Amino acid sequence: MFIHSTLRAVAAAALVLLLNGAAICAPQDAAAPPLPVPPAYHQVTDEIGRNIRVPRSIHRIVSLAPNLTETIYALGLQDRLVGDTDYCDLTKNLNRLETVQALAEIGIPSYATDPHTVDAIIASATRLADLLGAPEIGATLAADLEHHLAVLHDRLASLPPRRVLFIVWTEPLISIGNDTFIADALRYAGAVSVIDSSQNWPQVNLEEVVHLQPEFLIFVESHFGSAPQSAEALADLPGWRLLNAVRNRRYATISDAINRPAPRLVSAVEDLARQLHSEAFTEKPQNDKDQANPPAPSAPPHSSFPALTENAATPKEQACAL
Repeated sequence: MFIHSTLRAVAAAALVLLLNGAAICAPQDAAAPPLPVPPAYHQVTDEIGRNIRVPRSIHRIVSLAPNLTETIYALGLQDRLVGDTDYCDLTKNLNRLETVQALAEIGIPSYATDPHTVDAIIASATRLADLLGAPEIGATLAADLEHHLAVLHDRLASLPPRRVLFIVWTEPLISIGNDTFIADALRYAGAVSVIDSSQNWPQVNLEEVVHLQPEFLIFVESHFGSAPQSAEALADLPGWRLLNAVRNRRYATISDAINRPAPRLVSAVEDLARQLHSEAFTEKPQNDKDQANPPAPSAPPHSSFPALTENAATPKEQACAL
């Protein structure tokens, strides 16, 4: 059913990180270098606590989770990508591998990421940059993301959080639990879920939602460009029209970047904050002095995200999959 494929896409950030979302590195046709040389491999510990042996220099990457593909793009290392998954919508014409298990069967080790909060997502991107030999890029990206979150915090600090229902699916009604990175992202956007659940993706009774009366309903666009079900159509469904948010058309629709524990999630958080707290983003009128000396324009969100570059020649000595 379509609902199952959609839920897999939404849950991929958590599920794939544990099972499929790995950076896998191995040499390919490596010629024996003259001695003496530094060790070609080193031991690292991934985010689920496994000690693995990876090449010191990684030039070829296969991404097995959309959030890892987005992180590679955010780090400006997309020219090293040689494969990805069906859910990776930033890349085209790459060979696709489906599971880490398949790679493990041919002796390729895996590096897994497992962030559960916004801060952990940023830290994970930094560790990945270190692993791929680009620590300066990782540090710059982390500083940029932290700056945007700090500016957002300053804008929202004096405002009470909006009580929201984050809708993963409408029939059956599925939302998010307390310990998901999406719930943490909502807090950065000045919101709190009305659903109090220890399950990651709880199925919710609509009668309970009517009793809780969220201020806003949050929908997520798929990478096909639409929400799972039109928010406007809810007004004609039994039960939904009892919600004040439906009657007053208090909806927020954001990109599916919110579903992926990758750097682009911060832009989705900013977009959501603007929809929930528009008053915090109203520009104050400038006085004559300000108009005479306007401030320098601020950098756009994720200004450190590199533009897409043409693929450079890739050395064949080392290979890596994410």
